[in-house]
Amino acid sequence: MAVTQARMLVPGLDVRDSDPEGDGAWLARLGLLAARRWTPRAAVSGPDGLWLDLSGVAHLFGGERRMADRILAYCARLGFSARIAVAGSAGAAHALARFGAGPLILCPPGGEAAALAPLPLAALRLDEPTLAAARRLGLETIADLVAKPRAPLQRRFGRSLLTRLDQALGRAGEPFDPIVPVDPPSILLRFVEPIGTAEAIAEAMAEAMRRLVRRLEQEGLAVRRLDFACERVDGETQIVGVGTARATRDGPHLLRLLGARIETIEPGFGIECVRLTAARVEPLGPQPIEGGLAGERPAPDIVPLIDRLAGRLGSRRLYRASAVESDVPERSVRRVPPLAATAAWPSWPRPVRLLSPPERIDNVVALLPDQPPRRFSWRGRAYRVRQADGPERIHGEWWKRKGEAEAVRDYFQVEDEAGQRFWLFRRGDGEDSRTGDLSWYLHGLFG
Repeated sequence: MAVTQARMLVPGLDVRDSDPEGDGAWLARLGLLAARRWTPRAAVSGPDGLWLDLSGVAHLFGGERRMADRILAYCARLGFSARIAVAGSAGAAHALARFGAGPLILCPPGGEAAALAPLPLAALRLDEPTLAAARRLGLETIADLVAKPRAPLQRRFGRSLLTRLDQALGRAGEPFDPIVPVDPPSILLRFVEPIGTAEAIAEAMAEAMRRLVRRLEQEGLAVRRLDFACERVDGETQIVGVGTARATRDGPHLLRLLGARIETIEPGFGIECVRLTAARVEPLGPQPIEGGLAGERPAPDIVPLIDRLAGRLGSRRLYRASAVESDVPERSVRRVPPLAATAAWPSWPRPVRLLSPPERIDNVVALLPDQPPRRFSWRGRAYRVRQADGPERIHGEWWKRKGEAEAVRDYFQVEDEAGQRFWLFRRGDGEDSRTGDLSWYLHGLFG
């Protein structure tokens, strides 16, 4: 239906643009995780589902119901609303998951026919012309289709309709193309005698890096994360890892990042083998040299510096600030990775420093409803306002939070007698008590 009609039927309906490519990427990632964690036989089922073959693995998770509950809980933590149906055939599971009642359906063995009977014909994955022709003949449910003779149905609709029906009832097989997880590129080095010195570990690391870079070049891949595992003679394994801000297969640069972690390795009685694994890789092809033909000097590449700082300080401590579409000031900025694109900042006057959370100020003298404060106290010190500008009224984001349906803030830019500039706001419009309690806060400081 039209979006306007849907919004009239459901007030506050959240409408977003479709992203089939993004949905497909998420589905592929979820299928790969399922193949590694839940069952080795997992496949993508259409644009919105997965097939999981539970034969021989359900008992490892406490049975089909407990396994399905764990999968539903995991999807809920990711923010997805999932539905699961367990049946003896892939077609029946597909139909019950999308047209059955409830988020979890366990079909008993041999009960596919009874479970599918009340479902519409669309549950059999038929194309629209076939469904339209069936509706003209009065066929609405799968039970109506099963009750009809097969020969007239085949003459009328062809073999596809009966094939889908037999696949759903388990009478015919269906191809199953499982997702095969690909092992990450890795290099294993074994030693004749255990090693234990930093120089020997560095030499082994360099040799493994040379071999790994050659393999990555052959496969057209680049590294985003490296793991260096050392297996000691006592059976323990020590792993040190480094990440990169951009995919690269620059061996010397990666070796410098890993070399800074050698001091954290405890060799114990000796290390008998090491493994260097590209835990996260991305495709990397030829890239043009900026400014090479035009004679211009290319912009300096700061990625090696970012990687070295992240190795010392931690990746979470390196970020850039980006604007977010939000009327509430504390929600209008977020942290993004150092190389991520940032959104443009609005042209509204905003302080260079925001306090999080805003700090309460006391002893405010101001005329209601829209006059700026004349004086106030903050952190035990009194300030007298010489100049002020405002108010700038900001309403709460009622479409996101019900508690902000009537919330109002009035912001003022004030300057005290010493020339310091502050960004203050009052909760409420000064007339209606439902908009706020008229308390004052300091939200930011201008340079």
